[in-house]
Amino acid sequence: MKAVHGIFIAGYGVIIVLFVACAMALIVFASMELWHGIAPGGALPIKGRFNAILESIGLLTIAVAALELGQTILEEEVQRSAHLSAPTRVRRFLSRFMIVVVVSLAIECLISVFQVAHEDPAKLPHAAAIGVAAGVMLAAWGVFVKLNTAAERLEPAAMEQVQDEDEQVERQTGAGTP
Repeated sequence: MKAVHGIFIAGYGVIIVLFVACAMALIVFASMELWHGIAPGGALPIKGRFNAILESIGLLTIAVAALELGQTILEEEVQRSAHLSAPTRVRRFLSRFMIVVVVSLAIECLISVFQVAHEDPAKLPHAAAIGVAAGVMLAAWGVFVKLNTAAERLEPAAMEQVQDEDEQVERQTGAGTP
């Protein structure tokens, strides 16, 4: 069984490395796009510069999401000894994932609204749909958290174990220290 667990850990490790590599590539692309938008010698009009900077923000948002997902997998699947099958762990993992998705969608909505408002206002409903999706997901996540509060009270031992592991992970990674 330890060999199978080792294979899973190795697989998660590869996924984490790939998330980080994708995030780094997106950061490079965002830097290039930003430079394209602010380059003093460029012949780009202000609207083109504005769009390049917005595109840079969008790329950075996706990079943050990739890094956050990699960190979540590292902390929840590699560093912790309890397995994801525990209901408390599933709720925590899903909550961390939803945070990343909702924030990314909200930022993407903002970027889309700015872009289409200047280029093609007829497409504003499409950009607004992204905002509505983010709002619906946020509301659904809120309901999920509310309904699961009662479930977490039913398994206090699991919650205590999770909190103990949180403290161990924070000590290992140095998180939470000033």
